[in-house]
Amino acid sequence: MQDSTYPNIEKARRFRMLLLLVFLVILVAGGIYWYFTKRQQPTGEIWQPKPGTTWHWQLTGRIDTSLDVDMYDIDLFDTPKFIIEELQADGKVVICYFSAGSFEPWRSDARDFPDIVIAGKMQHWNEWWLDIREIDVLRDIMTKRMDLAVEKGCDGVEPDNVDAYSNRSGRPLQAEDQLRYNKMLAQEAHKRGLSIGLKNDLEQVIELEPYFDWALNEECISYQECEKLLPFIEAGKAVFGAIYEHRAEDFCDYTNSLGYSFWQKTYDLDASGISCF
Repeated sequence: MQDSTYPNIEKARRFRMLLLLVFLVILVAGGIYWYFTKRQQPTGEIWQPKPGTTWHWQLTGRIDTSLDVDMYDIDLFDTPKFIIEELQADGKVVICYFSAGSFEPWRSDARDFPDIVIAGKMQHWNEWWLDIREIDVLRDIMTKRMDLAVEKGCDGVEPDNVDAYSNRSGRPLQAEDQLRYNKMLAQEAHKRGLSIGLKNDLEQVIELEPYFDWALNEECISYQECEKLLPFIEAGKAVFGAIYEHRAEDFCDYTNSLGYSFWQKTYDLDASGISCF
């Protein structure tokens, strides 16, 4: 006489194995979804400094980590991760600089730039403007740089040369091209939890201020255009700046009265300089 309970036991075992398999598939699928869609989402508040925030800007030479300031702005590629960690351990916010609007042939990712995006040569610099109309190609390159910033532990980024449309770029770039490109940069930075500053591009401050967390300007004194940055102050956001052609004693009172945080710097952007704060 056969034991009628055996088929039932076997069915129950197979059912449990099936449930386990379904659970594992769901677990793996969920992990893949998180990896590709959630890993670059902000995990905390994005740094948005208030007017009067102190800072240090150094893109060349050995980083002077001794300054009593709130924020350091340093080169993304050239700065070792341990320097970033050292600064953060001392309570500093670390912003990482990279050029988002020019091709720099010495950078480690220079081979990622196809010929189609390389436009006219910059005056006085060994760099070439980028054709920002090729936004899909450049998005891939710039987001990899932002991913590097995340990997190194940067709190934010300073994308440079984001005003190609107002320069002799070698391409018929329009203001709308620049707005679209700069908004893309801000959106991609925020997806990764990175703070981002608007560098120069004064003619588009009003349109772009809502997308950026702070502003950084060079030489607005010489061009008599510093007050174009006031929309950031009015929005409670810091304005940082550097002046190369004038002495600190000649402009600090003025920039301080606007609520800005300015330095007298050299074009080398080494550790030297005189701050207005």
